[in-house]
Parts: sequence; C-alpha cells; structure tokens
Amino acid sequence: MKVYNTLTRQKEEFVPIEEGKVRMYVCGPTVYNLFHIGNARTFIIFDTIRKYLEYKGYEVNFVQNFTDIDDKMIKKAQDTDTTVKELGDRYIMEYYQDADKLKIKRATVNPRATEYIEEMIAFISELIEKGLAYEVDGDVYYSTKSFAGYGKLSGQNLDDLQSGSRVEVDERKKDPMDFALWKKVKPYEPSWKSPWGFGRPGWHIECSCMALNLLGETIDIHAGGTDLIFPHHENEIAQSEGRSGKTFAKYWLHGAFINVDNRKMSKSLNNFFTAREILEKYDSEVIRLFMISGHYRTQINFTIELLDSAKASLERMYNGLTRLNGYLSIASEEVHPEDETVKASLLSYKERFVEKMDDDFNTADAISVIFELIRDVNIKINENSSKALITFAMELLRDLGSPLGILQNPVGGTLEEEIEALIEKRNEARKNRDFATADKIRNDLAADGIILEDTPSGVRWSRKN
Repeated sequence: MKVYNTLTRQKEEFVPIEEGKVRMYVCGPTVYNLFHIGNARTFIIFDTIRKYLEYKGYEVNFVQNFTDIDDKMIKKAQDTDTTVKELGDRYIMEYYQDADKLKIKRATVNPRATEYIEEMIAFISELIEKGLAYEVDGDVYYSTKSFAGYGKLSGQNLDDLQSGSRVEVDERKKDPMDFALWKKVKPYEPSWKSPWGFGRPGWHIECSCMALNLLGETIDIHAGGTDLIFPHHENEIAQSEGRSGKTFAKYWLHGAFINVDNRKMSKSLNNFFTAREILEKYDSEVIRLFMISGHYRTQINFTIELLDSAKASLERMYNGLTRLNGYLSIASEEVHPEDETVKASLLSYKERFVEKMDDDFNTADAISVIFELIRDVNIKINENSSKALITFAMELLRDLGSPLGILQNPVGGTLEEEIEALIEKRNEARKNRDFATADKIRNDLAADGIILEDTPSGVRWSRKN
C-alpha cells in the first residue's frame, strides 16, 4: 500500500512503526458552531482512510481532538452570553449528532484541549529549557529560527514563509515568524495558572501535546485539511521534534478543499452550508459518496446538481442489491456446477478494489470498480441462480462498500414494503380486469422513479437510473 506523504511530496510504501497497528492523529473541529460541508469532507475522508486501514486488518488507534479554547470560542461565548465551557459542551454534542448521522466512526479518543493544560505547561517548559522558546511578560513564544527544519512540511524556507504570510505584529517577539505557545490572560478570558502567570495555551501546542500523550513521540499518520499545512502542522513539527529530537509523524496526509458553485464557500457569498442542512435533505450515504467521488487530494466542486447525481449513482448501486434481494425469495437451495466459477470471477473485483485503494486511497477508481461489479452481477445472476451465489454477491457488494461507508443500509423497509403492497394491489386489479387502476398504479410508481417489469416469474421493480 502506498500513500502520498506531504512531507516528501511523493508516494511512499506504507510501513507502520509497529506491525499490524496504526497510530493516527487527525485535527478536529474548533467547537464554537455546527461544522460545515468543507469540514464534513475532511472528516469523511479520514474516516474512510481509517476504515480502509481496519478493512486491511490494521488495529487503528484513531485520535481526533476538540479545540475547546481559542479566540473564536471566547468571542462567541461573549456574544451569546455564555461561558466557553458551556459553548464547547454544546457543540461537541452537536458534532457527535451530525458525525454519527454521516456514519463517521467515533474516534478511539476525542481529547479536549482543556483536559491537557498541565501537560501543555510541562511541554512548553521543556521547550524553554532547550532554548527553543522564550517568555516575554507572561507570553511564551517558539523561536522558529532555533529549529533547523522549520518550513520542511510546506516546502519553503523561513524567508519565503515570512514574505508570503500575514504574521502577527508584536515588537516583543525576537522574530516575526515566532508563534505563541502560551498567551497571557486578558480580561474576561478563561485562564489557568502557569510558571509565567495566568493565561491559556496557543492553538498549535494543543495537538502536539495531545498526540504525545495519547499516541507517543512518533506516530504513523498525522492528517487534516490542506489549510493546516502552514502554519499549524508546520508549527506542530517544530514543537514536537524540537522537544523530542525524533520524527513526529512518518506520514502527513492532507485533504483538499470544497468549492461551492466553483467559488470558495463564504457566508458573504450566501453559499455557506452546514452538514446538518444537507443531512436534512439527503441520506448520509449520498453525501459520503459525493465527498469521496474525487480523490481526497483533489479539490471538488459542490452543487446541488452534483449531489443529485451522487444520489442517482447510489440508487443504481442499491438497485443491484434490491434485484438480488428479490431473487432470494424465489431462489433454490440447490448449488449449481458453475457457481464456483462465477464466484471466482466476481471475487476478482475485490482484488481490483483493493488495488485502487492501496494506491493512496483512490476512492474514485474504487467506486468505478463497484459499478463494474454490479454490471457483471446483473449479467451473471438471475432468478434461476442458487441462493448461495446470490447471497455471496450481496455480501461482496456490501463488503466493498463498507470501508467507503456506502451500501450498508438495509434492502427493504417501509418504502420497499409500500412498493410491494402497490404491486400486489395492481396484480389484483389486473386479475379483476380493472386495467384503469392497474395502469394508474404503474404510472404513479413511474412518477416516483419506480419501474415495473412483468416477467414469467412475476413482477420485478427497480429504481430509475
């Protein structure tokens, strides 16, 4: 299996530190609001990667943090007349509500930054002792020039980074690119006691500290959106490797942005969507299929039309499962001589699926393999196939869908029961030569995208492609 490492800017063979186990850290949300569809893509991407690693047999220790103390949270708490803790408590629950609906598997641990204040203070103290950080009037800064490797993740040197970045002007800093590890308390802000006086941690130190305490000094995968490469992940490397002298993460993975109608998502452009708004109108599997329809390192464009296209694609997939499920009710227990040959033929699609996913988690091509499998299943399996072969095909489709988070919904349920009831009502009408009623039922179902096919073995139905 090969993964694209942002640090080396090339695909590398994936070899975990400990055989059979993966230590993975993904930067999570700042919990001051509902997360938007751009966040949702990042969460879905790395949930898919985590699930695929588990699909391959790895034991994944997956850590995703909650940033529950920062400038945005302080401002939102003041604006809404609440406390930062109450705000964090609320939006962590809101996060779980939306993430669960998107079928995002819960992390092994979801640490909150405020749970690691003492550990952050100890971490910062070590950096000061090593001459990598310095205190000025209650604030503590990391000295970027003291870390020789600064800029290696973003692929730029300090001078290039400084000229291309908006840096906080503070004459007390030794260098404009130095960043805050600890911030002196301001009126009405939450604060904690430290050797440098009351204050709170800077943003970057949080993840370095939580990764260290939960996963160790060197981890396998560190991941997040491309917007975190600089400065957040660059600063994490400087802090962590400066402190330990060891490689912080072997592989750095970054997911690309979403544009909305070919423009950057922005409230001012009125093209800003929360995940919850989209979940009210679309099934979670539709959203997941859309989000992984392009390679995770490729920017995708969000439009309602493209989401509807993903919905239609998912329906075509489920039509395959529904057709197989219909065959089960009439299938024979008798095993046919050609069954093993058909099984071997269908199983070759799993090999191709794994080959695509092993190539830097190429979900777009992996989805194409599933569609090819469905087409082949439609050709090779029919109402005369054995129950064992039909079951095998259904289980294979669900198996390939599982790491992607699709094709896991039950085939059947209320909607299908209603369709079957209407088909039965139509059959009765035809027996009674009430063709007007029979035609109306067929037409009503067609208007809902349900196509009926009269066959010698009974009526079969499918959703319109």
